[in-house]
Amino acid sequence: QVQLVESGGGLVQPGGSLRLSCAASGFTFSLYAMSWYRQAPGKEREFVATITSGGGIRNYADSVKDRFTISRDNAKNTVYLQMNSLKPSDTAVYYCNARRMVVREYTYWGQGTQVTVSS
Repeated sequence: QVQLVESGGGLVQPGGSLRLSCAASGFTFSLYAMSWYRQAPGKEREFVATITSGGGIRNYADSVKDRFTISRDNAKNTVYLQMNSLKPSDTAVYYCNARRMVVREYTYWGQGTQVTVSS
């Protein structure tokens, strides 16, 4: 069965760093684009970053560009989100997403990990 399990969230002070991980199983990870989304309280889920199946192309939301880095290790079926210079506005539940378009869209979501940026 398909699983995406996020980890690495927690409480961090403004200006600090966190590294999120998302371990995938139950599907062919290397064929899927992987993304991170986040949802703050009272707000809609928003895109954060994405990386293509081979890792060659990455895109970021303007709000996190130059602070966050998405990467993947296809040998470990894991995608990462390195978050630096964290701001209180980065506080949210962060979700991992896997997506592939073959005839139809295949997409999977993790359960989320809480990131809180506060002094």
